[in-house]
Amino acid sequence: MSREAATPWLIVGLGNPGPKYAMTPHNVGWLVIDELAERCGVRLGSARRARAEIAQARIHGHPVVLVKPADFMNNSGGPTKSLLGYYHADLDHLVVIHDELDIQPHTLRLKFGGGDNGHNGLRSLRSSLGSGDYFRVRVGVGRPAGRQDPADYLLRPMPAPVRTEVAVTVGQAADAVEALLERGLAAAQNEYNR
Repeated sequence: MSREAATPWLIVGLGNPGPKYAMTPHNVGWLVIDELAERCGVRLGSARRARAEIAQARIHGHPVVLVKPADFMNNSGGPTKSLLGYYHADLDHLVVIHDELDIQPHTLRLKFGGGDNGHNGLRSLRSSLGSGDYFRVRVGVGRPAGRQDPADYLLRPMPAPVRTEVAVTVGQAADAVEALLERGLAAAQNEYNR
């Protein structure tokens, strides 16, 4: 078996721990990880090697490690770097799922590389990893209406009707991760970057 085939993909969802943040727009990355874990029939558990909850699984024949950094969003980089080192995975085997203010709600964008665009989780990853060159599944949450502070918007629980719509988007984001691993970035972008 080649190293490429044996190296797991790290699928990292960004979010904040605790029930206070569970159903906020900033936690859609965690929601996607939960969806992928359910599809794979695995349960996330605490990792001794990093401040994270993880589960090992397979997606379309690829070994994957599903990851929810267990620290706050702005400390996501440390656990991610630790796990990349433990699994001997390079950045080309890292997929990060995160919320994106500048994308319309319930819209997805897949890409490789880029800046942090003011996102504290992405800033932490760049600081720890020394690069932004990894795959991203960006889940649009849109900007708040009126003069609401973006941080308040991102950290406030979503109303019940919005949660129903978000559940559909979370399923589509999980589909996009699967497509990325199965068919590659260009094919996944053609299907989901609409």
